[in-house]
Formats: sequence, C-alpha cells, structure tokens
Amino acid sequence: MGDPCGIAPEITYKAWKTLKTQRKYCFAVIAQPEIFDYCNNKIKIITAPSEAINVFQDSLPLIPIDGHNTEKGHPNQIHTASILESIKLAVDICAKGKADGLVTNPISKEILYKSGFNFPGHTEYLGEITKEIHMINSRGPVMMLSGGGLKIALITVHVPLKKAALLITKKEIIKKAKVINEALIKDFGIKNPRIALAGINPHAGENGQLGLEEMEIINPAAETLRKEGINISDALPADTLFHEEARSMYDAAIAMYHDQGLIPVKTLDFYGGVNITLGLPIVRTSPDHGTAFNIAGKNIARPDSLIAAIKTAREISDNRAMQNA
Repeated sequence: MGDPCGIAPEITYKAWKTLKTQRKYCFAVIAQPEIFDYCNNKIKIITAPSEAINVFQDSLPLIPIDGHNTEKGHPNQIHTASILESIKLAVDICAKGKADGLVTNPISKEILYKSGFNFPGHTEYLGEITKEIHMINSRGPVMMLSGGGLKIALITVHVPLKKAALLITKKEIIKKAKVINEALIKDFGIKNPRIALAGINPHAGENGQLGLEEMEIINPAAETLRKEGINISDALPADTLFHEEARSMYDAAIAMYHDQGLIPVKTLDFYGGVNITLGLPIVRTSPDHGTAFNIAGKNIARPDSLIAAIKTAREISDNRAMQNA
C-alpha cells in the first residue's frame, strides 16, 4: 500500500479503473480498507489473492490489514508498522507462488527512518527479507530504472555523492553487472545483452587526467566481465551516453550513482518510469516517484507510473515463466 498518507490510495484506485477490463493485469491491493473510503464502494474485501480475478472487473480487490486513522498529506510514523506489514505479507504471498509479482507503492524514507528503519529504501529492505528464499540466478538486489526506451541500473543508490565514489569498487561492479546481465536475459528476454558502463568522472576520466576511477576500477572490472562472456563496454562518458543514437547501441546502461541514472530516465519519461529490483527470487517493481504528500487527497495524482509498473511486473513474470518452461 505504500504510505497511506500520500497518493498511493489514489493512484492505486485510478490504476484499477484503467486496467479493470484487462484480466492479465489483475491485481489486489494489501492495505487498511479505510484509506479507500472515497472510492464509491468499489472496494471488495478478499481473503486470498486467488479471489481477485473473480471481482477485478467490478471492484478493486483488497486484502485487509490493520492500521491507524490517516490524514492525507500529513505523514505520521504511526503508520510504519502497517506499511512494513503490507510489504512482508506481499513478499510471503509471492514467495508461496500465490501471486506473480509485487508492486510497491511509494514510501517516505524519512518517516520510516524516524521509526528505526535501518535500510536506505525498498530495494535494500526487500533484499534482506528475501535472502532466505531459494533462487538459482545471481542474487541482488540491484535497482534498475526503466522508461523512455532506457534501462539504467545503479551501482550506488541512496548514499551521499561524496560517499558514492568510495563505494564504487571492482568487486561491486562485477557482482552487480552479473545480476544485471542475467536479469536482461531472464526477465526481459534479451538473448545476448549489450551493456554500456558509465564512467564516474567528466569525460570518463580523460585517460586519467580528470580522475583515475575509470582506469583503476571501472575498466578492469569490465575486462574481467568480458572474459566471463558478458558483453559490456569500458567506462563511457556519461554526458554522451543517453542521446538517441547512443541508446541504440546498448540494451541497458549501468550508472555509477543515483542521479546519473535517474535524470535521463525521468527526462525521457517523467510520468511513466518504473523502478525494478533485479536479482530477487520474486518479481518486484514500483512507480518511479515519491509519496507526493503535497498533492495527496486532491485527486490530481497521475497513475501512469504505477500502471507501467504493473505492466512491467506482468512482463517480467511472463518472461521468467517462459525461461523455466
């Protein structure tokens, strides 16, 4: 359900209204029923995900959890327990094969941090609570953003920029690139993925004149990966990596830090970007935006990104099923 004080209830309801006639995108929301009190009695309480398909065309299926009274636009850490419960329950449902994928609505990291939440965000938390679930492929989690024809994965995520450079190591690049390569094959059906690797310094370091990370860390990691059969470039200048002609040369790019990857995706597809977690034993996607407390309850939030996240989860699930057939 995400943070119930934000736009999650609104965009969930709007996504259902858009998708309700398309059975393949059938979903149920795990939430406290009270946050949908404005939905014109179009909510149907269910007890199991299998019941959703029978009511989806007429009502938004809802698996109920307990919670507290909410005030739209006014986040409160009292909701932390129910927010985390909805995630845990969804993971359990997916792990047991009762649903094909998990789509998470936006959470407020600040609110969760105040309640003792020790993870930078959804991605790392899902990595932790799924670590005991068996999987065959390389384990993440790795964050990938998709939108505007781009797929961009990240080496570092929610850390200050001055720390990001210290966290970029040869070992980390190799580990995450393997997850990304396997996910492109398994989750997106790309038989021979082409991966572009961004540098961290201006002009990818200009042969060491503007920084040594490319020569000492990024390019050696790429060389190791190529020896293992992965089609990946050396460090490329990030300022020329995302224009239309350059994008035709690769299937996914790997950015070194958060804004390097998110800016091009959000520029090309501000409303329809999707956050995907690679390297999990379950399918997980999310809208690529925040809680938008400032517009919560005003009925102006757009569901585009959530709809795209639902469709992407369906696509990944179908591709995994084909790989395992």
